[in-house]
Amino acid sequence: MFTLLGSAGALGALWWALFALKPYDITPEQLAARYAHATTTAALTPAAVQLGAPQRITVGQTAAWASDLAVSSFDGAVASGRIVYPADPAVLASPRPVLLGLHAMGRSHGRWSEAEIKGKRTRENTHRLAELALQQGYVVMALDAREHGGRKNADKPLTPRELLRNLHWWGEREPYERLIVDTVKDWRVLVDWVTQQPQFDRNNIRAAGYSMGAQMALLLAGTDGRVSAVAAMVPPGLTNRVAVVAPLNVAPQLAATRVWLLTGDDDDHASVDENAALFEALPGAGKQHLRFAGGHLLPTDYVERLLPWLTEAGRSPNTTPSAALGATTAPRILAE
Repeated sequence: MFTLLGSAGALGALWWALFALKPYDITPEQLAARYAHATTTAALTPAAVQLGAPQRITVGQTAAWASDLAVSSFDGAVASGRIVYPADPAVLASPRPVLLGLHAMGRSHGRWSEAEIKGKRTRENTHRLAELALQQGYVVMALDAREHGGRKNADKPLTPRELLRNLHWWGEREPYERLIVDTVKDWRVLVDWVTQQPQFDRNNIRAAGYSMGAQMALLLAGTDGRVSAVAAMVPPGLTNRVAVVAPLNVAPQLAATRVWLLTGDDDDHASVDENAALFEALPGAGKQHLRFAGGHLLPTDYVERLLPWLTEAGRSPNTTPSAALGATTAPRILAE
């Protein structure tokens, strides 16, 4: 018995030494460098973003118009997605506020406009949030993350289970971090284009994301001051074991951004303490924390709770994107 226990202990120590993820530190300057993207004059031309012909669609119970979207990104990769308009874009009054919709791991951009994907219900209800935004006059844009949706490698598709297993069991940090960082940079390229188009309000660009999408929405706003507000639904609790993609490390840069954090008190992917730490790290005066009973799948009424987030001013009061950290914080909202 003692021999078996000793062997197990030795194997555990060997695994820890060889494969366990070790924390590392990253400076704000290093973060800025990792999320920097090459922007050229060509990247801001219409050729960088290809739009399909607008088609009538229905998002939930709301009539809308949609165009397929293809974005030529910083490294030549093409990000596929969709733009949904609250009315025919040919006659739509402008400029219009923009909602960027970032999907969860294993999902695709369709989660932001379709109630069902391949016969399965969109359980995150992000399509309902998109519908609410359309009703408020927003244009909603969604992209596939790398290795997701139309961007999967047909010869070697990367599944979320495989990605996370290799991350946690074998310490393969680089593929996971690269997926997140490069997808955020894809979004930055799209924001470059958005801010050059007169039909969009460059001062009202908001990002909403679910799970991995919430993580990326925080990273996007923390590295790109043009995003004025974030709704982060159940972001995963991450530490410096994956420092470059941990929202805690960009939180200090969000002083000028209105951030609403939505969490579940029984979430397997983020503990109550991890969620509290992230909220406390956010310096913005307009931050709010909505807590729900339950796990990673929020109750459907979270969507209606976000209506004030869509209609209030995006920037925190008396701040600019370059404001100093440490602004006064507002009381948190608790929804049990």
